[in-house]
Amino acid sequence: MQPNNDSNIATLNQSGLQTQTGTRLTVHVVQHLAPGGIESLVLAMLNHLKPNEQALVVSLEGDRYSSINAWSKLANYQQQLIFLNKPQGLSTTAVTQLSRLFRILKPNVVHTHHIGPLLYAGCAARLAKVESIVHTEHDCWHLDNPKHLRLQKLALSVVKPRVVADADAVMQQLHRKLNYADITVIKNGVDCQRFKPAAQLLARQKIKLPTEGVIVGCAGRLEYVKGQDVLIRSLPHLDKDISVAFAGKGSQLSRLKTLAKTLGVEERIHWLGLVDDMPRFYQALDLFCLPSRHEGFPLSTLEAQACDVPVVACDVGAVKETLCRETGRLSRADDPSDLAKQIMTSLTSDMNTSPRQFVIDNNNLEQMVHAYRTIAMEAK
Repeated sequence: MQPNNDSNIATLNQSGLQTQTGTRLTVHVVQHLAPGGIESLVLAMLNHLKPNEQALVVSLEGDRYSSINAWSKLANYQQQLIFLNKPQGLSTTAVTQLSRLFRILKPNVVHTHHIGPLLYAGCAARLAKVESIVHTEHDCWHLDNPKHLRLQKLALSVVKPRVVADADAVMQQLHRKLNYADITVIKNGVDCQRFKPAAQLLARQKIKLPTEGVIVGCAGRLEYVKGQDVLIRSLPHLDKDISVAFAGKGSQLSRLKTLAKTLGVEERIHWLGLVDDMPRFYQALDLFCLPSRHEGFPLSTLEAQACDVPVVACDVGAVKETLCRETGRLSRADDPSDLAKQIMTSLTSDMNTSPRQFVIDNNNLEQMVHAYRTIAMEAK
């Protein structure tokens, strides 16, 4: 049986995490801890702490057992995770719980990610008199919803956090829609020591992909917004020796399989489910494709390029900011024919420039963590 939220919070002062003298504690707050770009980024930040730094992650939704069971990677961070198991919909209780939690932990920084955590944890941090509040916007398309826009404006006016946009395009939209002055751009980064080139044949053997033929990879939740159906629809336009490997799971799996069968391309698709060893996945590929209908500043394109794999992606959100200008190619969104054209052009082009070098120069995780460390010290 899972302990209730109050008992989880009440016992935190015995964990030792908040009582170590001379350390700075950052509490990241996310909506949920399920496989995704924001969640993976936050976990990666936990691996790059200085000796005098500590960090926890609070998940508004979900419980420990179910979350770790669904995403085994979380088991490595068990001592740094707190789950509120907040019910769907508005919950004033969550603000009270978080405020109490922050008074127990006495964090130096509360770092919220996206609109829900800003509303709940931002207000709670103000009530608990947390010295520094940082909020990161990872995309802006949710602000097209008038209700979300009103809530975001209200939360920002109350919390007054130091706002970070993870892309130039996101900052421009925030200025236009929210008219919020204090915005800094810190682009997402990836761990270039973890995501690096390796032997393609060995990688394919490790994750059980065919050792022959051209493989285009796609990683992400199997949901409509991620556009895996667009990539499947592009397959009839591609050479028959080209197959696609999908890493991820989601509600659209059966529909995607039905679509593949209808188009007669089911034999050219490899469904891998949730992949724990993502560097191996990218290393196995000839090309990575991101066919999303909406995106913020994605990590998957950076991870693939860090492994020296070229990328074709749909031109949405801030995707273009993540692509190497020499090797990356953009496709029109929701256009299977154009996506196929860009894939074929990329596969038949000589790659004289390393996409990995682009990531090292612009999106190294160490650079990102340093920038957040600096802004947290400034935010009061």
